[in-house]
Amino acid sequence: MIRSVIKTTLPILFGFLPLGIAFGILFQELGYPWYFATLMGICVYAGAAQFMAVGMLGAGVGLFEIAISTFFLNSRHLFYGLALLNSFGAWGLRKFYLIFGLTDETYALMTTITVPKEFNRERYYFLITLFSQSYWVLGCSIGALASSSLDFNTEGMDFAATALFTVLLIEQWLKVRKPLPFVVAFGSSCITLILFFQHMLLAAIVLSITTIIVLRFIKSKKND
Repeated sequence: MIRSVIKTTLPILFGFLPLGIAFGILFQELGYPWYFATLMGICVYAGAAQFMAVGMLGAGVGLFEIAISTFFLNSRHLFYGLALLNSFGAWGLRKFYLIFGLTDETYALMTTITVPKEFNRERYYFLITLFSQSYWVLGCSIGALASSSLDFNTEGMDFAATALFTVLLIEQWLKVRKPLPFVVAFGSSCITLILFFQHMLLAAIVLSITTIIVLRFIKSKKND
């Protein structure tokens, strides 16, 4: 089974390892001990959110704002979890770990692969999740250790977070193909950048969500 899981998760390995290394290197620029990057990969395990946290911690943003921003950034996982809730079954504590370890990549695997008949589905999904997080934690640790042990020039690496969010934006556009959410997000960002510079991200998220809810409400009233 382990050999099969490794083969299945190889695409995740090739994606998580270099991104984790980049995160570990950037995280060390904040001056924390190297193992904090490892702990963050274990306890937080959210690639985009961890990159976002590096920038926010570096800018002196409070933990409450970071937590709220992380929640909204990863809110799409709520829908992933609902889609797989019945598939996970009554699997006890393993079910909680599967929910915690659910990422875009593991969701894509679990909804597309066919578990071999000779393997237990519960254990197979558990190993997919465990191996995927292990790849990420390994990358974070390697990056942090390399940065703390070597004289490493990180100039330009902070663009990794920008590039990651740009890729996520493009992927969302390819899936949604509706300009309204993107126009609202862009407009909200411009407004909050002017009015709430210090708390721009949180304000932009709240304003975007509020605007979309109001527009949906107005549309539903017109249809009635």
